[in-house]
Amino acid sequence: MRKPFAITLDVGSSLANHTGTWRTQRPVYLDRLPPCNHACPAGENIQGWLYHAESGDYERAWRELVLNNPLPAVMGRVCYHPCESACNRGRLDAAVSIHAVERFLGDEALARGWRFDVGVPDSGRRVLVVGAGPSGLSAAYHLRRLGHAVTIQEAGPLPGGMMRFGIPKYRLPRDVLDAEVARIAAMGVEIRLNHRVDDLLAAMKAGGFDAVFLAVGAHVGRRAYLPAGDAARILDAVSVLRGMEGDERPQLGRRVLVYGGGNTALDVARTAKRLGAAEAIVVYRRTRERMPAHDSEVAEAMEEGVLFKWLSTIKQAGDASFTVEKMRLDDKGFPQPTGELETIEADSLVLALGQDVDLALLDGVPGLEIVDGVVEVDANMMTGHPGIFAGGDMVPSERTVTVAIGHGKKAARNVDAWLRGERYVPPEKHALAAFETLNTWYYTDAPQRVQPTLDAVRRQSTFDEVIGGLDESNALFEARRCLSCGNCFECDNCYGVCPDNAVVKLGPGRRFAFNHDYCKGCGLCAEECPCGAIAMVPETI
Repeated sequence: MRKPFAITLDVGSSLANHTGTWRTQRPVYLDRLPPCNHACPAGENIQGWLYHAESGDYERAWRELVLNNPLPAVMGRVCYHPCESACNRGRLDAAVSIHAVERFLGDEALARGWRFDVGVPDSGRRVLVVGAGPSGLSAAYHLRRLGHAVTIQEAGPLPGGMMRFGIPKYRLPRDVLDAEVARIAAMGVEIRLNHRVDDLLAAMKAGGFDAVFLAVGAHVGRRAYLPAGDAARILDAVSVLRGMEGDERPQLGRRVLVYGGGNTALDVARTAKRLGAAEAIVVYRRTRERMPAHDSEVAEAMEEGVLFKWLSTIKQAGDASFTVEKMRLDDKGFPQPTGELETIEADSLVLALGQDVDLALLDGVPGLEIVDGVVEVDANMMTGHPGIFAGGDMVPSERTVTVAIGHGKKAARNVDAWLRGERYVPPEKHALAAFETLNTWYYTDAPQRVQPTLDAVRRQSTFDEVIGGLDESNALFEARRCLSCGNCFECDNCYGVCPDNAVVKLGPGRRFAFNHDYCKGCGLCAEECPCGAIAMVPETI
């Protein structure tokens, strides 16, 4: 919500109640939960930071944002922004481009060198975080802000996890990622690279850690059995994308097949084009409508010349050709073979069939329950072993950067409570601010600002960032498109339309109250409130 405090609902003498006998209902101010906030997996107070951004106070907006998410410049680029799918503005013209404003604030912070504050005394407790991906970095950040000493142990040579080794540079420039990670390290978070944890209990004992958060990413590419010749070139998507971070880039050839239908498959196909492939063909068993990849990723891939072979599966791999079988969908939407075969010549096949987590470090840890390759956790994100928490790719959930960042925050709060011998209880949420509660008559059309896009021809030969950021004027305009759903922003409508002078101004930032000694309960204030922050409730006399 935008304002964190409650409103005093009555002003004046409670004994007089001069108009109480006239009313069947009375107005009350209330706060509702904005749908954007409700939909954010990282739990950001989106409406709150948009409020400061639209006034031009960018640092205050950024500081409100990073109370929940320490990587706004990253998330503004790679999040698939479910907040915008939920945005009430989308039913008027187009959703607020929340991710674009978030990216603007993140980039502004990097340009101006804004830093995080710890602000609390050291607790004397030590926490181990295993993995320097989005979930681990988020947990370390929040734990440090709570006063705990945090050490991240990362098996790889660089921090970032799947943000670095699974997202191509044309979507996430590495200087942006490095800068946001460095800002977390500057808080006093120790990041040990090339430091694989093989025995978790031994690592905890050796480091004197009081608790641990497991945040190992899904770096192991899944394989599928394919009859193949000795010279057939078959790779996995994770290895291809990881290889882009080294000095020697993968050699895929002039014609590349990618088998899979997720965002990783599209990332590999688009990477192959940039590496010089004349053709990159995505082979997928279902139709486009059933493809798990996001529509924006599919559209961008098509713009760059990536080809798609729908309702198809790889049956056999030869030295320089691959056998593909056509499929059909049954009544339940599952692909079924047709027996129709086709031979496609290609230099390599990349399998993008999903990823798994290496759980070897958990061998011998009592109490842990592993189901279908992930660790079971309770509502507080703690495993079956006291003091060992887990999140991100390691637990049952959607595998996105935003979800992982949210897991890190949630785990940090629960780790902190556990270390203090308490149990974290999240604050109660307000009722959702539905579109029907708004008075949209007051809002004029304001077309969504469009982010600049790199020319499609250049995108096929360079790893430069494809989607650009908004400049200040467009970011400011976009922030001001927010409807402030469910929360008073002091527009003065209620004050102006009240025929009885029953609305009392409490001062800037304090909103309003009703003097019910004068209110007749006509309901004009509720009808004319643009953001739905007034409700009419039955009179109780």
